[in-house]
Amino acid sequence: MAEAFFQATAWTMDTPKPYGAFHLVLTVLGVSLSIFLARKFSFPERKAGPDTILFLCGLFLGLTELYKQGFIYYIENGRTYDWWYFPFQLCSVPMYLGLFIPMVPARIRNVFYLFIQDFGLLGGIMALAEPSGLMHPYWTMTVHGFLWHFNLIFMGLICAFYNLKTETPKSYLHTIPLFLFCTAIATAVNVLSHPYGNADMFYISPYYPNGQIVFHQISLVIGTFAGNCLYLASVLLGGFIIHISCLEIGQHYFTKISKF
Repeated sequence: MAEAFFQATAWTMDTPKPYGAFHLVLTVLGVSLSIFLARKFSFPERKAGPDTILFLCGLFLGLTELYKQGFIYYIENGRTYDWWYFPFQLCSVPMYLGLFIPMVPARIRNVFYLFIQDFGLLGGIMALAEPSGLMHPYWTMTVHGFLWHFNLIFMGLICAFYNLKTETPKSYLHTIPLFLFCTAIATAVNVLSHPYGNADMFYISPYYPNGQIVFHQISLVIGTFAGNCLYLASVLLGGFIIHISCLEIGQHYFTKISKF
């Protein structure tokens, strides 16, 4: 029955090309809608945090991830599980954080907000800028990939608008322990699943060079471990750049809102 459901939704398409019309038009529309909705649902004067919105986003991501896992298992891999698609990439983490937000104390929630803002936005932007991993020969898988990263941008902006009164450059440091914790989980998945497949969570598998553009070539020169360390450092730097950018955008947004 499950396989029949996925077969019924296996609508084929010509795999879109990066920076082709499909990619560019969908990206412009999706990012624009994400920004519009984030501004519409963000109210700096409200004391309540964006917990409900983030939880619903996490729930949406979780349900679509279940569909993706089932589709890959039944349709693309013929009832064989592919550890490459295990859902714990950096872009997967906001899903878990959104689902757990109602259950954690306020101090932890604030860290979750910052992480979703800094690394959710980073992941969403970078995936759309280098979209080869989003392109599939099936409509549902391709649309899923784009919707996922539009959702990350929406969640990140919601958090950015909420944080704008209290955020400082130094508050970025609060995200680093959570980032390192997630990195440890990703490494554990990569190592423990290795006998069964080629998991590459966070793109830091110790068994082969980093698969990300540019960093693959670097890893071939300086070695896998050093390449992975450089990659993680670059992700942290990217998160900090997003953090500072959100500070500037948030302050501009708050100033504009306060005039009305």
